[in-house]
Amino acid sequence: MALNYVWLGFFLIAFVVAVFKSLILHDASVFGDIMNGMFASAKTGAEISLGLAGIMTLWLGIMRIGEVAGMIGRFSRFVNPFFSKLFPDVPKGHPAMGSMMMNFSATMLGLDNAATPLGLKAMKELQEINPRPEEASNPQIMFLVLNTAGVVLIPTSVIAIRLAAGAANPADIFIPTLISTFVAFIIGMFTVAAYQRINLFKLPVLIFLATFAAVVAGLWFWVKHLPANEIGPKTASLGGAIIFSIIIVFLVSGIIKKINVYDAFIEGAKEGFQVSVRIIPYLVGMLVAISVFRTTGCLDYVVNGIGSLFAMLGFNTDFVPALPVAFMKPLSGGGARALMVDVLKTHGVDSFAGKLASVIQGTTETTFYVLAVYFGSVNIKHTRYALAAGLIADFCGMICAILLAYLFFH
Repeated sequence: MALNYVWLGFFLIAFVVAVFKSLILHDASVFGDIMNGMFASAKTGAEISLGLAGIMTLWLGIMRIGEVAGMIGRFSRFVNPFFSKLFPDVPKGHPAMGSMMMNFSATMLGLDNAATPLGLKAMKELQEINPRPEEASNPQIMFLVLNTAGVVLIPTSVIAIRLAAGAANPADIFIPTLISTFVAFIIGMFTVAAYQRINLFKLPVLIFLATFAAVVAGLWFWVKHLPANEIGPKTASLGGAIIFSIIIVFLVSGIIKKINVYDAFIEGAKEGFQVSVRIIPYLVGMLVAISVFRTTGCLDYVVNGIGSLFAMLGFNTDFVPALPVAFMKPLSGGGARALMVDVLKTHGVDSFAGKLASVIQGTTETTFYVLAVYFGSVNIKHTRYALAAGLIADFCGMICAILLAYLFFH
């Protein structure tokens, strides 16, 4: 129901603002701009969904080979000690455990093209054990909220944009970004755990946190010794090498088990196009609503209002120019990226606002997009508290990003 009210709110608030701008401010183009934005967003939503068809076909085919070869089951057993605490309703050794692990791994490596199909595969498997098919289950909500936190070990795309914009040290946003995205992940995990009354203060969870801290330290040691122009290519190469190695392991395992890997690939790949078509209505609906809200200037009013409030209270307002990125990120990844580039051009790539916008861009995922695509792929109509938990994680991640930016760069 929460998603229903938010979706309606985008339209109704935008309509009130549009009427005000038309009648009071005499903006004759506002309604035309709204309709143009709606049509463009509808086209974009369909193009994104159909654009996923090839990627979905590839990855669902590869995952099917992994299932038949038994590798997904091995992944499930490997992560079970930790995942069994986060997902107590998922049976031990269920394939969804392995698929979720693959999804999280791809996300952390910054491989969005691999992460989305793997996530949709995991969602489908979780749906198979959902006792109420039209309502999001506890495991689905936990999985989705952890996805919206979007832990990326190295924000390769953000570093690449900063390098292209002429930053003195494009990777100087690495540590604050990593900390803030990890905070968002932890807040999301504990928020859902509180809703579901899951006790996370157990040894496997503590081991996971310690392991993650060790990985962060190792990455930082590696990255800080790399020349600025080599960070993007080398980190991207590392991620690609890991994922491609997993594909080879699946194929070799299939050969060892003497299965027809090509037939297994085709069997899984057939699902790809069907899933891509199924998510079109959900994605179009969400993108159109976001477009209406943004085109009428509602986002600008919110940002300017916050800036005025903090100025009135006597606080430093250097963070305000980066706020549009923070507000847009849960709504649209592409929109947030465009706003980040605008901040870099307007205020300078090495300015405080430019660095903060870069940290924010790498902190969380696009919550509304993830909700629309993931739940839409399995026809979930009642999302329960998923949106609230995801936005809580986003909010905490953004606040952390701002505080860390002041600590590191101000």
